[in-house]
Amino acid sequence: MPLSITERSSSRGPGGRGSDLDLPPPEQLARGDFEMVVRRLADDLAFGSDASRLLGGGLEYAGSRPYVAGDPVRSIDWKRTARTGIAHIREYEALKRTAVHLVVDTSASMAVRSTLRSKHDLAIWIASAVGLLALRRLSPVAVVGGGERDVPPHGSLSRSDLHSAIEPLRAHAFDEGTSLAERLDLATARAERASVFVVLSDLHDPGCIPAIRRASRRHDCAVVHLIDPAEASPLRSGFVRAREAETGRSFLASGRQRLLDLEAIRGDLLRSGADLLRLATDRPFIPPLRQFLAARGASRRGRG
Repeated sequence: MPLSITERSSSRGPGGRGSDLDLPPPEQLARGDFEMVVRRLADDLAFGSDASRLLGGGLEYAGSRPYVAGDPVRSIDWKRTARTGIAHIREYEALKRTAVHLVVDTSASMAVRSTLRSKHDLAIWIASAVGLLALRRLSPVAVVGGGERDVPPHGSLSRSDLHSAIEPLRAHAFDEGTSLAERLDLATARAERASVFVVLSDLHDPGCIPAIRRASRRHDCAVVHLIDPAEASPLRSGFVRAREAETGRSFLASGRQRLLDLEAIRGDLLRSGADLLRLATDRPFIPPLRQFLAARGASRRGRG
């Protein structure tokens, strides 16, 4: 349920100098500076996630053959070369381009925050970095707006197209409705082949989990559940009058009540067949996201 919570200041939390907690809101940066930060984040995420299913397919390994003068040195199969004592080159089959769809929730509840960084900020940084990383693996990337903003829905291998799709989403909005479930259903239906869907949202849209379940029947789905600490902790007050961010509906909540039932959401998502990563706005996101990518890659290798 999307809620409006009075903003309050917060310490930067864990992570010293250089932590991703020090990133400014994406909308405050000029486009060139924003793209430079995204490149650095993609570099940080790349380590250990080369085989991740979350990033698409890239080139499919076919086999190795003996080295011939003129072959590129960077294609040498060092393991086989060391084992046989004869230089070998790794060969690849045709491009295995698995499209990656980044579903970015920009509704009002994503902008409301109790910490220095909002859920909206976190979604934009992650979508931009993961999208760039997928492009580096030659996977087409499409950005799907989960709020009311229109974004070209077609996948592309162009970095310029990725940045152009992210650009209208960078600024937050406190009056934007949600269309996450509707947009996800539409993107799922449009995808001609099995694709990777990455949903970046606080999951306040009541129809989003059923939509994720439907998408998981045909596609590889991962959900990055973005949480503000105020949503996951007791309110620590008698009664609180709150307001839904998207609809404006007011309601009364108990001070001992948590605004989100995290375990129920986790169970629903796992039963839907989607992978889940939960990230809080007051914690660094690069290390857990990198581990998530690497774990998905390891599960893929384990299945052969």
